[in-house]
Amino acid sequence: MTWLTNRANLSAMKTVNVHEVKTNLSSLLASLEKDSQSIVICRHGVPVADLVPHRRAHRTKTHPALSKIEIRYDPVEPLSADEWPEAAR
Repeated sequence: MTWLTNRANLSAMKTVNVHEVKTNLSSLLASLEKDSQSIVICRHGVPVADLVPHRRAHRTKTHPALSKIEIRYDPVEPLSADEWPEAAR
């Protein structure tokens, strides 16, 4: 991204300098919770960090790596007598 494009994107977001963040962090967090809009933190007019609302991961969505696991047996199939340990028979 060029400097001008970056500046154009910043104008749409709320920007604050580091001193203001240190002084008003609680009120900035309250504003972030209320509006759910990102805040850009700048040092000497140059963006250094983004303060963004937390997004909770969807609890019922499976991880993509789990779809790659292949089980080649029935995991709920009962064990045969010779598969049980001697002490458990």
